[in-house]
Amino acid sequence: MVETRIRVLVAKPGLDGHDRGAKVIASALRDAGMEVIYTGLHQTPEDIVSASVQEDVDVLAVSILSGAHMSVFPRILELLRERGASHVHIVGGGIIPDADMRQLEEQGVSRLFGPGSPTRDVVAFIRNLPLRQV
Repeated sequence: MVETRIRVLVAKPGLDGHDRGAKVIASALRDAGMEVIYTGLHQTPEDIVSASVQEDVDVLAVSILSGAHMSVFPRILELLRERGASHVHIVGGGIIPDADMRQLEEQGVSRLFGPGSPTRDVVAFIRNLPLRQV
């Protein structure tokens, strides 16, 4: 039986140019055996969802430090639904207040990680997600 590798798209939306966290997560996921696509800086929600659909990813990991999380995540969720890709799990990280994290998770974001979260926690969480069987 061949095990399928988890495909993750790491995205950095908006004008925020601080991408060290996104690159650290991308490296940690790749080191853990996942297939990782990194979109680079300054992506729109539309760009991110389009790449997610084209790459047929299991997980979308969004790094956001700009404070726009309450508009970016809901827009990504909406676009994924419109594109028939609501099976894609969304995880994220950045400077996001706890109350906003709870609200975004209630809206459909699988999990949000704050600054200093160990990469092993992110890897373990993604490995335990119920992924779509193709």
